[in-house]
Amino acid sequence: MATLTELTDQLTSDPASWEGSPLISVSQISTSGLQLLFQTAQSMRSLVRSQGGDERLKRRVLASVFYEASTRTSCSFQAAMMRLGGTFIHVDGGKGGNTSASKKGESLEDTIKCLECYTDATVLRHPTTGSVQKVALGGGTVKPVINAGDGVGEHPTQALLDFFTIWDELGISLDVSGGEDVGEGKHEGPLVVVLLGDLKHGRTVHSLAKLLARSSLKHELVLRYCSPKALEMPEHVKDYVKDFPNAKQELYTDMIDAVKGAHVLYVTRVQRERFENPDDYNAVKGAYVVDKSLMDVAPSKMIVMHPLPRVDEISTEVDSDDRASYFRQMENGMFVRMAILALILGAP
Repeated sequence: MATLTELTDQLTSDPASWEGSPLISVSQISTSGLQLLFQTAQSMRSLVRSQGGDERLKRRVLASVFYEASTRTSCSFQAAMMRLGGTFIHVDGGKGGNTSASKKGESLEDTIKCLECYTDATVLRHPTTGSVQKVALGGGTVKPVINAGDGVGEHPTQALLDFFTIWDELGISLDVSGGEDVGEGKHEGPLVVVLLGDLKHGRTVHSLAKLLARSSLKHELVLRYCSPKALEMPEHVKDYVKDFPNAKQELYTDMIDAVKGAHVLYVTRVQRERFENPDDYNAVKGAYVVDKSLMDVAPSKMIVMHPLPRVDEISTEVDSDDRASYFRQMENGMFVRMAILALILGAP
């Protein structure tokens, strides 16, 4: 029974290292593994745009198991599987969902062990932090489990599609053989990323901060955390990032100050479902709104990202700005998840 620490940097540029592996945390992926994943995602984009997909995962079945509501993650994984010729079964484990397992008292581990009797891999989202890791590494499962979000813990595939979007749109170079971006838009100098909004509950920003810090960028990384006091980035994330000398962390409360000289503005919504007290939610909702007035003073090449769904933290008037990349980011999610499924199921 492996531990997550033992899996650190085990997914490399060798496709064989991915085959049959769980994907629980971004810490599993080495810089050379990122390069392989991103290049594979680019080839998936070309495949979809030229042919719509192929049949490399024909007769393979994915279990899509979600104990929390999901639109983008579940649909993009399902679309990714179908684009590659496979199929899926979907289990809605939430309240009012289509499964009787949890209602009858069955453990999560037993549910997944049963489902893998019918399938080749499982994508799992669960509200309890650490639950996916427990299932994947607890010794009970024999087929790959992919973490689609565990409470306020990690959301590795979201972080990977986010980093792919940054890498692809800005021309980021990785410090690895073949990692130089040679396009016209190649990024030079420090990479300044602003993480804005609910940084306390946002598992997407937890995973992204960790991934960017450990990814061996060619140049310095500057992470700017901009949030209300009550929603600051957790200490365990800041402590993790602190271990990487190439990463610098800065704290902001003023959004206009935070975006000065920034290359990426990553916006998160204040997550109502994470608050036990409605008064606490009402005290911080709407704390930051990205609108035309902010974009007028923001850097001309700064991209705006958001994991979606948005509520009111990005005005719809920003959608027509070329710097608004969040819908391109969503499309990238399918390409990255196609790459992940192809690599893990041994058909890159």
